[in-house]
Amino acid sequence: MTPHDAKRNDLLRELATDAQTGLTPEEAAVRLTRDGENRLREGKKRTFAQRFFDQFKDVMILILLAAAAVSFAVACSSGEASEFFEPLLIVAIVIANAIMGVMQESRAEKALDALKNLSAPHARVLRGGKESIIEAKDLVAGDVILLEAGDFVPADARLLASSSLKCEESALTGESVPAEKDAQADVAANAPLGDRRNMVYSGCSITYGRATAVVTATGMNTEMGKIANLLDSSADSQTPLQKKLANLGKYLGILALAACAVVFVVGLANGMPVMDIFMTAVSLAVSAIPEGLPAIVTIVLSIGVQRMVKKNAIIRRLPAVETLGSASVICSDKTGTLTQNRMTLTHAYVDGAAAPEAISTDNSDAVRRLLRLATLCCDGAVDFSGETEQHIGDPTETAILVAAHKNGIAQSALNALHPRLAELPFDSDRKLMTTVNRIDGKNVVIVKGAFDVLAARCICGDLDRARAVCDEMSAQALRVLAVACKQIDSVPETPSSASLEQGLTLLGLVGMIDPPRPEAREAVRQCRRAGIKPVMITGDHVVTASAIARDLGILQPGDEAVTGAQLQNMTDGELDQRVRGISVYARVSPEDKIRIVRAWQRQGEIVSMTGDGVNDAPALKAADIGCAMGITGTDVAKGAADMTLTDDNFATIVDAVQEGRGIYDNIKKAVGFLLGTNIGEILTVFLAMVCWHKSPLLSMHLLWINLVTDSLPAIAIGMEAVESDVMDRKPKPRNESIFAHGMGLRVALQGVLFSGLTLFAFWLGERVTGTLAGGQTLAFTVLTLSQIFHAFNMRTNQSLFKVGVFSNRHMNNAALVGIALTAAVLFIPPLSAVFELVALPGWLYFVGLGLSLVSIPVVEFTKAMGWHKA
Repeated sequence: MTPHDAKRNDLLRELATDAQTGLTPEEAAVRLTRDGENRLREGKKRTFAQRFFDQFKDVMILILLAAAAVSFAVACSSGEASEFFEPLLIVAIVIANAIMGVMQESRAEKALDALKNLSAPHARVLRGGKESIIEAKDLVAGDVILLEAGDFVPADARLLASSSLKCEESALTGESVPAEKDAQADVAANAPLGDRRNMVYSGCSITYGRATAVVTATGMNTEMGKIANLLDSSADSQTPLQKKLANLGKYLGILALAACAVVFVVGLANGMPVMDIFMTAVSLAVSAIPEGLPAIVTIVLSIGVQRMVKKNAIIRRLPAVETLGSASVICSDKTGTLTQNRMTLTHAYVDGAAAPEAISTDNSDAVRRLLRLATLCCDGAVDFSGETEQHIGDPTETAILVAAHKNGIAQSALNALHPRLAELPFDSDRKLMTTVNRIDGKNVVIVKGAFDVLAARCICGDLDRARAVCDEMSAQALRVLAVACKQIDSVPETPSSASLEQGLTLLGLVGMIDPPRPEAREAVRQCRRAGIKPVMITGDHVVTASAIARDLGILQPGDEAVTGAQLQNMTDGELDQRVRGISVYARVSPEDKIRIVRAWQRQGEIVSMTGDGVNDAPALKAADIGCAMGITGTDVAKGAADMTLTDDNFATIVDAVQEGRGIYDNIKKAVGFLLGTNIGEILTVFLAMVCWHKSPLLSMHLLWINLVTDSLPAIAIGMEAVESDVMDRKPKPRNESIFAHGMGLRVALQGVLFSGLTLFAFWLGERVTGTLAGGQTLAFTVLTLSQIFHAFNMRTNQSLFKVGVFSNRHMNNAALVGIALTAAVLFIPPLSAVFELVALPGWLYFVGLGLSLVSIPVVEFTKAMGWHKA
């Protein structure tokens, strides 16, 4: 038995409940235990331990742990306590990195959890014949609930009785106009969701009238829950950045193993002690792996998350920031995302006028009279007392009231001046609403409703002209209402349509639309400038959707607008061929939205999907990045999305894309900085071993450089301001390497430069002091300081002197800390002893400083030659 086509009494028997008294509290408790709470099932969250150990799946971390194990084995064989410093340092750094990653993930999850709220937290219910208010999660099938204007529907329910009921179902159907409901309606078994007039659904809201209904489904068995189940078919996937860094880790691991193998062969061939060879291998592994890279990327992303929060966007998963910056297609729902989800009166036509008149704050007397009479025939209300308007009731009526208010017409004063004597409420059969008001001592009947219906009841007015105007308005996607009136001598004791709604005089027409958000037009323009294709996907009518899309600049000459029916007739191959030319999809289902997203993905595009309704959730999950609305968005949509817009503003997408691109730029710069220094370290150790059979740097030196003096500048690079031209670039191709645009070559050459400078310093230090420790000390000094100074080069692809050498205060602080820590290790005896460094002649330190500054003029030259591109 399906609730919408079952007989009323049969359904009540099936649910074992009573329409007058509802369930008993005892029976409700039994069903709650049996069926579970009325809430959507949430995915099982990972524990702290699971999150912690997930951090160790990175190839770079595994190789580093292997190096720590080798170092620990060497320390055990030597038996000296000081030898345990290196392996313990490596393990401590790895654990600290894992804890940092878990903390950042947890912080992002908590930010989203703080935003969530139940869409229907309470419900009015009959239990044992008594009305009470309970938490919506305690509802069960068979409960009899009471609904009125302003209520959220707490569960799927079949109407038992209704009075002029209208339900806002845009979250499920995409329709911006409330659906008319009728408890007595006969509905076919195969009727689609939007045509089930005797049903109300969880997560929707009542905009007009009142009703009594019996709950037929709760929790995951509701229509909202069924759509939520679609999310299970779309698994989470790695973002482009995650894939690139994972591959990078593998390549670095192979490089480290290859270098270690060569060192072993060279060492054994030259009769070096096996333990020395092992320690050199550890040094090579440490130099090959940028230990701070996973943590640095996480920190840079989390910094981006904090920036996004200030711009009204909450990121659920850190790498999603980068994906958003790579988005090349934005598929957006219309209702409430591109539009205001609020009907607005835009034009009025008065009978006999030459043309419709745009609504303003100073309309003509004729239009003002039309608005006064239309206002008297409204049951809705608008509260203008707060900072924002509060609309109560039918959106078409509140649109009339707002237009009247703009012209200085107050509903309350008007109703007091012209009291209502009688009324005929709106119903879907007549498609009219009628009131009788006392105006200037006369009984005036005011009727409003659909033009075709009202015109047949008018005996005065230019109906042909009005019909032409109505057609013009409809072609512009306006919803048109007609207003008519007549005078009567006395008010009938029993008002009826026959007595009040005949012999009318046409007053005029009013046209309204759910208008675009004012900022959406500029946001669309910026998307196009950034090479991003905006696409509208909606459940609304194709004419309405096309008009809005054309106004916003989404639907351009040559673009197509297709309906869900047309889409269903296309094969995947046909859709793939036409998808680039289709800018508007109307009357589509949730499954259609997933199909559209995947068609774009097959084209190699990175797809973002924005939306707020339950019907958007599966596509939000399937898209590369889903953006849900925080205010009007349903819990299902927020749970499926990667990002939540707290202000429900489509323009926030543009800010998020800009921030995402800037963050990806900064990550590339940080990765380039870290890898350039690591390549320098690898070459330094490898070449010294091959040529001189000794290492110019100990593994603890390399750890210090990678994790102390490198990490802070890398974080500062991540906090660099977004470059001014970031939105003038085209989106990155999905498979673009992180080393594209010559970055790989630049990184390699910078590594060669660092290696050359360090090897020269090692040779000079050993030659001057006559000791290996002296050479290692000068090599350590040059490599450390050169990398700190090089961080300033990596801040921008432009000349450093153009953006300002010291314009990034975070970089200034990082450099000062790095230099201070390096000085401490060099000049404080207990520290220098731990790191096996020795005092050098004073002039050698100045030579080392000069060598460290060489990278700045070299990189400035390459920038001047145009070799640096984003």
